[in-house]
Formats: sequence, C-alpha cells, structure tokens
Amino acid sequence: MKFYSLNNRKHTSNFENAVIRGLAPDKGLYFPEQIKKLPDSFFEDLANIDKVEMALTVIKPYTGDEIPVADLEDIINRSLDFEFPVVPINDRISVLELFHGPTMAFKDVGAGFMAGCLGYFVKKGNLGNVTVLVATSGDTGGAVAHGFLGVEGIDVVILYPKGKVSEVQEKQLTSLGKNITALEVDGTFDNCQAMVKKAFLDEEITGKRQLTSANSINLARWLPQMFYYFLAVKQLKGSAEPVFSVPSGNFGNICAGMMANAMGLPVAHFVAANNRNDTVVDYMQTGNYRSRKSVQTISNAMDVGDPSNFVRILEIFQKEFTALKNRFSAYSYDDDTTKNAIKEVYSEYGYLMDPHGAVGYLGLKEYLKKRPDQHGIFLETAHPVKFLETVEEVIGEKVPLPEEIKELMSKQKKSLQIKTYDDLKGFLLND
Repeated sequence: MKFYSLNNRKHTSNFENAVIRGLAPDKGLYFPEQIKKLPDSFFEDLANIDKVEMALTVIKPYTGDEIPVADLEDIINRSLDFEFPVVPINDRISVLELFHGPTMAFKDVGAGFMAGCLGYFVKKGNLGNVTVLVATSGDTGGAVAHGFLGVEGIDVVILYPKGKVSEVQEKQLTSLGKNITALEVDGTFDNCQAMVKKAFLDEEITGKRQLTSANSINLARWLPQMFYYFLAVKQLKGSAEPVFSVPSGNFGNICAGMMANAMGLPVAHFVAANNRNDTVVDYMQTGNYRSRKSVQTISNAMDVGDPSNFVRILEIFQKEFTALKNRFSAYSYDDDTTKNAIKEVYSEYGYLMDPHGAVGYLGLKEYLKKRPDQHGIFLETAHPVKFLETVEEVIGEKVPLPEEIKELMSKQKKSLQIKTYDDLKGFLLND
C-alpha cells in the first residue's frame, strides 16, 4: 500500500517512511491510495472473531508486508490488552468505554500501536535515534509518554499548553522521566501544534534529528483507531446499524470511524460532537471552512480551532459536500450545557461521564431526537477522574480515586518552560 500527501498526490510513500516522517515533506497529511473493502463474510462472523485477529484483518492492508505478521500481532495484542465495553445507558443510547487502558484515555491504543511500529522500524533499520515530537491538548501527551516510555532508540518531546490541561493529565506526561521530556508552552494547543509543524519543516532541526510525530496526523496513531468501531459493532452481534457520536477535537478518531465504515463496517451515521471550538460545525452549516483560534473549555482535549484530520474526512468523501452531509453531522455545546448533561445522566441513570463523553452524549441525543427508530453509541474517551474537579463540582459528590491515580498524583512534575518557536528550536538543537 502506498500513501499520498493530501497536498500533492504525486508525492507517495510506503507505510514505514510515512510513519517515520509523520508529515509529508510538503506538510501534507498522508492518506492511503486505496481504502480496502473487507468481504461480507468477515462482517457476518464478526461477533465470533478474536479481537486480535479482527484488528489484524483491518490494519494489514495498510501495513502490507512491511511488518511481519508475528510482529504485527504482538503490537496489536499489546495495544488492545484491556477491555472496550459497550454499556447501555437507556433503551436507545449506549456508551463505548475507551478509558480502560494504562492512561485511562482512548489514545492508549493509537499510542501503543505507533510505539510498537516505530520501535520495530528503529530496530530493523539504520535510523539511529528518532525523536517523537508531539503537541497535546490533554490526553495525547500521557498516552504517548506511556506508550514510548523506555523504547530503545526513541526520544519523546511533548508540548502542552500551560494551565490548559487537567492536573491528572499533566502528571501523566511530566512525571515519567527517562526518554520523555515535557515542554510547557505559554500559549494554546494551536500554538503548540503550529510549533511542531514548523519544526518538521526546519532543515536545521531535521538535519540534526530524525523527527516524527505521534499526534493523530501520524498514520500509525490514526489508523488503529478504526479498531474501536469494529469492537463496538462486534458486541452488538448483528443488531441494527448504530449511529456513532464522537467527541471531536483534532478529528482523528471520528475520521478513523469513517474509514472503518468505508471498509464496509455497518454504521448508520456519524456525529461529530464539539465543544465551543466549532470550526467544523460552522463548515457543515455554510460550506466554508474557516479556521479560528481555539477557546479553552472543560473538555480540553477538544480545544482545537483548526482540526488537522478534517482534511482526511473530506478526502474519504472526495470533497463532495452533499455526500458528506448524508453521512455526517456536527453539533457544538458550551460548558454549562456539558455540565448539565453530566448531572442529568448521573442523576437519571447512575452513569458518570467525563466532559468529553458528555459532549458526545449531547450530540447523539440531539441527532436521535427526530429519528425514533435509530439507536446510537457515544464514545467515553477518558475516565472521569481525569477531570476530577469538574465532575465532583457538578454531581456534588466525591469520586473515589483508583489506586494508580493516587500513586500518580504523588509523583513530581518535571517540565521545561518555553514561550516561542525559537525556544523549541534551541532545545532541539542543543539538547
């Protein structure tokens, strides 16, 4: 399988080089030359297929023969080594829990898969050391830090916006040490992401360091997120096609779901549930894409004003706006509405959502209002304890801390403060 740059289809790469580069040389995101349709027999037997075998079937068309099957199975097995339960909320709405991994966030799967792939490529090749340079608005940093911790030949540099991630999220990316360095940026996530993209095009830096990214712009972080949707439909055991509502920031997760659908997975519709960062909501209403500065919210992992992966969604639909609208809707909600949803679901059903899941719930509820015959699944992308202050204030109760979180909170934060791109460049050239 070849992958082309979304800025120039003539620039192509194999899977290994695309993963190592992160971005194409022209700053474009990579996209597969073909979306592989899976046979009907695979979906007919989905409920009975082992999850590792299922994931191998889904991802193999894109990795090809570049990673041997035994190694790929091992990478998948380690990436999916926890549960992904679909939990009913009421007779029409269920939740797919994606927070049972090591950092209690959905990004554990993609980060673990990418760490396995990149670790394999480093061992087999003559790359020397690779630096994973990544920006985070919340959960990516912790998942990447954990996924790459101690991986030989790989250094990880994480940029995060000062004062705009939760205390648990910050501890997860600043307390590990070893090959992990956290840079605390005086700015927004968009500032962090802009610095990362600029560094990839800076020949002074790339002449000294082999850079790659672990954001969802990277194929190895983005594509394995397809697994969530297959795992959810697998648990439905032949029920009617679900609507998926996905809390969306950089749009990698929902884009992966739409890739799964393009491969044949039966899905009725996709809902992008947004906080006040409503760039895509505006696009779906007007047909004009206008990026904007991100706004800080309680669902901070979605505080993205210019979502990188939306261009991939447009590519799936060959930029046909009408075709996209038939399969995709987008809604946005402010913090007060999000808090009310957390309180409502906890009071009525005894289920505690985090702020991101609450936005997903709101989007699904809104879409289903006029569709009484459909049912849906929203994604709970992080454990509520990662947003302890917010959820405890909303429900008026103390939330018990898991033992691993208690241990985490006792660790010392270690970060370097930076303000400008020159600060980042100086660190990368002089470290």
